[in-house]
Amino acid sequence: MLKNKRIILGISGGIAAYKMANVASMLVKLGADVHVIMTEAATHFITPQTFEVLTKNKCYVDIFERDGNIHVPHVTLATTADAFLIAPATADVVGKIANGIADDMLTSTILPALCPVIIAPSMNVHMYENKIVQSNIDKLKSFGYEIIEAASGYLACGDVGKGKLPSEEILVDYILKACAKEKDLAGKNILVTAGPTKESIDPVRYITNHSTGKMGYAIAKMAMLRGANVTLVTGETNITPPSFVDVVKVISAKDMYEAVTSRRDSQDIIIKSAAVADYRPINVAEDKIKKSDGDMSIPLERTDDILAYLGANKKPGQFICGFSMETQNMLENSRAKLVKKNVDMIAANNLKQEGAGFGTDTNIITLITKDEVVELPMLSKDAVADSILDAILSNV
Repeated sequence: MLKNKRIILGISGGIAAYKMANVASMLVKLGADVHVIMTEAATHFITPQTFEVLTKNKCYVDIFERDGNIHVPHVTLATTADAFLIAPATADVVGKIANGIADDMLTSTILPALCPVIIAPSMNVHMYENKIVQSNIDKLKSFGYEIIEAASGYLACGDVGKGKLPSEEILVDYILKACAKEKDLAGKNILVTAGPTKESIDPVRYITNHSTGKMGYAIAKMAMLRGANVTLVTGETNITPPSFVDVVKVISAKDMYEAVTSRRDSQDIIIKSAAVADYRPINVAEDKIKKSDGDMSIPLERTDDILAYLGANKKPGQFICGFSMETQNMLENSRAKLVKKNVDMIAANNLKQEGAGFGTDTNIITLITKDEVVELPMLSKDAVADSILDAILSNV
């Protein structure tokens, strides 16, 4: 996802510097060209050689060091990078950046940077809460730098409170958001539904389906990486929602209907990939239903049709994409759904095709609009999500 992206990691002298070896490794695995700059203090916690082995690039400490591969390193790196992360950022480094001080390789590289700069302050809780430090952090925000809020917990000094460097995964997520994708959806509000719904029979049992939410979560993640403001309305799943997304958790079809319809007016694009129950029990028992010797039947009633409501109440300029999972007559049924629900696009797949459907990391989708049918090959769900967003952009 970061192929051909140049990422600078700036590491200052905090105990959390050790975490950055894993960050560098994660970025390299994502295809990034990683360059590390350390303050002299940082080298007391982890060696420059560690980063040189991980990144296959020179690790810079002294601004006067020469590099035969890069001309004037502190300027060349700064002006050719796609993202610049300073983590951990000590109180010293935060103060220097906030006040334009450039007295070492790290701070001298920050000033000419043209790319997004992300700063993760990390220090003792009392230092972090100091008014001077907080003023410097606010100043950095006003200059357009993105600040990653420190985490809370047990600190290396023995204190408990705010000041921990967030996890490596969170740090990498910030870099991905900054530069993994072109921001062609910037300014768009996109609502995505995902996962299954559950319809209670009694306090113990419920009706549901096999949806894992993977497809909807992939769409939400890719839309976020492309700059959209994303709302993810999700049934219960076992996967972690993507970062930087407004997550609305629901249980039943009624919950999802209310969550979607109450937010529809503010959305430019709605992608309804959730597997919503079509029926629910008419009566829900207050206590567990005890088994008996005979058979049992459960009367069901229709749930509210979310997609039909959206189509019937679509505001001008709004784009609505529904999903259609079939086991037979996929194209015919999906075309009929497109017309009946009055939506702009249907993403259809056949559950019986290997590599498509619930729980897989891949999908095979056919995109249907009133003007065309586009059959996609088997792709990862991330790639399918990108293809769906591409198709939407070409039709708005």
